[in-house]
Amino acid sequence: MFRTIIAGAAVAGALTFGAAGVAGASTPASGATGANKAALCAKLPALQAKVQKVEAKVTAWLPKAQAREAAANAADKTKRADAIATRITRVQNRETKVNARLAKAQAACSASGTGSTTAS
Repeated sequence: MFRTIIAGAAVAGALTFGAAGVAGASTPASGATGANKAALCAKLPALQAKVQKVEAKVTAWLPKAQAREAAANAADKTKRADAIATRITRVQNRETKVNARLAKAQAACSASGTGSTTAS
């Protein structure tokens, strides 16, 4: 179970850094061309699919983690419960950041007129 959590956190981390690159690229510098933005917008649906896949895993993992936290609290294992709560918070914060970056990239693509359809 612990390996699954670590793997999920690693995937979320990879998506965070991947989305950070996309979000950074979505606001072009003074020398950026329209071709770069078009390439970004072409990759957006694949990125959305990856984010949705990880969100589904997080959605399935979250209630289990919260149950483990409650069980640890009930067993008076506060150090363990605090560690689980910290992990839950970290995963939720990362998911929020990824969604914000994805929304920023979607807004940049829809504002540019290249028009990538969202698969929400």
